[in-house]
Amino acid sequence: MHNKSKTYFITGGGTGGHIYPAIAVADYIREHEKDAKIYYIGNPQNLEYKIAEQKGYEFLPVNIHGMPRKISLGMIKWLFDLTIACGKCSIYLNKYKPDAIFGTGGYVSAPVLLAAMVSKKTPYMMHDCDAQPGLVTRKLAPKAKAVSLSFECACKYIKNPNCHINGNPIREAFKTLTKQEARNYLGLDNRTTLCIMGGSQGAKTINYATVEILKTLSRDYNLQIIFQTGRKNYDNTIARLKEVYPTYEDDRNLTIKPYFDDMVTVLKASDIAVSRAGSLSISELCASSIASILIPYPFAAADHQRKNAQYMVDKNAALYLEDSETSPTMLLEKITELIKNPDLMDNLQKNAGFLAKFDATQKIAEELENLG
Repeated sequence: MHNKSKTYFITGGGTGGHIYPAIAVADYIREHEKDAKIYYIGNPQNLEYKIAEQKGYEFLPVNIHGMPRKISLGMIKWLFDLTIACGKCSIYLNKYKPDAIFGTGGYVSAPVLLAAMVSKKTPYMMHDCDAQPGLVTRKLAPKAKAVSLSFECACKYIKNPNCHINGNPIREAFKTLTKQEARNYLGLDNRTTLCIMGGSQGAKTINYATVEILKTLSRDYNLQIIFQTGRKNYDNTIARLKEVYPTYEDDRNLTIKPYFDDMVTVLKASDIAVSRAGSLSISELCASSIASILIPYPFAAADHQRKNAQYMVDKNAALYLEDSETSPTMLLEKITELIKNPDLMDNLQKNAGFLAKFDATQKIAEELENLG
């Protein structure tokens, strides 16, 4: 075995679903190939810059934004920006000579993957987390050396014989933390625990419906409730809660925060979750064996959240609620359906657990190492 240290380009950004899998793979390589050089390519105005900096990865900037959906002057400007970004990435390729590139789809990863495709010198691998892969993955996958997917139903969209169903890279703690440890850490007892979350941004529809039924869920059903409102919506949510449930602060059953840095512990402590249907959220719900009520974000690109949720329903691993139907009455009905039917709840939890893939990060990283 030769001992030449390898260089990797990791790219993906814009949303957590693109960034966290990219970072998980980078972390795994850094841990297992001590002398590997890793460069993160992304937009310095996006969240990936902050996360890559915190993690100590050298950041190579590209100025690229989401593609306009309609033919317009904006499209011409975007094509110009993409061309400049591809040129910049060609310079990065010549300067750092990476052995392999890993991209998680989305517009941020497009310039460096395009530059690699044109130069034909650097092999690249892609990962797509959704039931219906995004445009960048579908267009660039045919020339990739390998394609990693989270859902088997995504295979039919990808024209590449080297497709692997790996699941999403998730944090190691999902494998090791027990429910009891998570509950002890959060100061919870062993009653049924409900987690309500709308992603890091929060979800107005979910928050609105939740606030109206928190008192009932706590008083009538004696649930322990962990509620993440999202940073943007916290003040409005609390203002409304004070109107409908003035003594909510004295309720020991409620834990309400704008954002939880440690979602692993929150999810591992929960029995039921109300959640959006982003792919990474679904992977984490499965890894925690949770009975979930999925409410897809209706404006997600290519409606991918609805397809993710439908996949879970088809596997009998979740209940489903349309955003437009998420009223306090309907949400309460779905939650109580689970509480009153322990067998149904148990079934959904087991089926979600069966779908969990804990070794995704390792599999992807090993495939990437073999490319180089």
